Amino acid sequence: MSPETTELATTLNRYFLLHYPAEAARQIESFAVADVLPSLREQPAHVLIPVWSKLVPLVAATLTRQLPAPLAQQLVSEIPPRDAVRILFQLPEAPRNTLLESLSPAIQNELTGLMSYPEDSAGRMMDTRIPTYHADMLVRDALDSLRRAKMKTARSLYLVDMEGRINARVLLQDLALADPDSRLEELAKPVRAIVQAIASREEVLDTFAKYILLDLPVVDLDGVLLGVIINNSLVQAVQEESSADIQTMVGVSREERALSSALFAVKKRMPWLQINLLTAFLAAAVVGLFEQTIAQVTALAILLPVVAGQSGNSGAQALAVTMRGLALREITIRHWFTVMFKEVRVGFLNGLAIASTCGLGVYLWSHSWGLVAVICLSMVLAMVAAGFAGAVVPIALVRMGQDPAQSSSIILTTVTDVAGFFSFLGIATLLLRYL
Repeated sequence: MSPETTELATTLNRYFLLHYPAEAARQIESFAVADVLPSLREQPAHVLIPVWSKLVPLVAATLTRQLPAPLAQQLVSEIPPRDAVRILFQLPEAPRNTLLESLSPAIQNELTGLMSYPEDSAGRMMDTRIPTYHADMLVRDALDSLRRAKMKTARSLYLVDMEGRINARVLLQDLALADPDSRLEELAKPVRAIVQAIASREEVLDTFAKYILLDLPVVDLDGVLLGVIINNSLVQAVQEESSADIQTMVGVSREERALSSALFAVKKRMPWLQINLLTAFLAAAVVGLFEQTIAQVTALAILLPVVAGQSGNSGAQALAVTMRGLALREITIRHWFTVMFKEVRVGFLNGLAIASTCGLGVYLWSHSWGLVAVICLSMVLAMVAAGFAGAVVPIALVRMGQDPAQSSSIILTTVTDVAGFFSFLGIATLLLRYL
């Protein structure tokens, strides 16, 4: 490749990285590290910074380890602290400590402090690079400070006293329209809400929803302003929480990622698969109780999965609605009876409708009114039980202080299978003479 062609390729790569960081991150993630590393090494830090914040942390950490030390140090120092912490946690302990020690003392202390907060706390979500101001500062000086800080995500300025305790805020819109010679105290408004640095993610989400905020100050026990959670971080937290709930509902660890090692995935998944195996044997034992009934009427074996499948789907619907209500704080454990009664009624009405359709199909297939009665009665009972379980299981887990998403679907599947099998085969045994 000629020097002119090489220079053109470098220029095009730089333009793409700088102006389309999200698309560039997706492209980088789709290639092997060895294929993209040479091009990234040639880019200055200011070009890579927007891309590094968009990369999957594991990919960003892998690339950071192989970049020249000065470039890696500059990237970790200048990307948002929360993104830097996520990347650092993906590094092995020795390289992580080496990289931290190479940073300036101020950056090192900031990142180390953030890493000391619990995983799902406000301290991990906050942006600490938020300038603070005093009430007697002129509007002109505050605007100059904002321009130098280049805080594109800030929505408010926070006023603090001499000890750093937050006492008021100034909206950027008011600041932009104010007389340059006026003081910030003339524009000050009360702080609507704050959270402690150790507050949980759920508490942060509740506060944002309750007060409809664009940003949320984070303080220590003495009220000293530590940082601000920006709305973008909240959206990311909600996405992470939703994806984590999807994983835990089927017995997958919250820590597992698509690029996690096979051994890590096996270690996290195997216990729940073993538990699921035990529950499957429980459902099989229920079928075994009615072995003679099935032997006499083989059509029951054909129809058995129909009842179990419909009740499973009905229970999953009830579970999804209840889980969403708990996640969005639409309901609490005090609403358990209301939610349960509603889902039982839904299961009953849906059961009647499905039983009618299913009964018609069974009659056309078997011409047996006995089989029609068995399938219809058991379908209604199974779907009522599924609605009950779908509502009660997550609420019961919350009542016991457990994560409502943890293995809910495994428990629900057990309940719906046992209820479906027992009702279908039990009714068939009672009506055996008519089959």
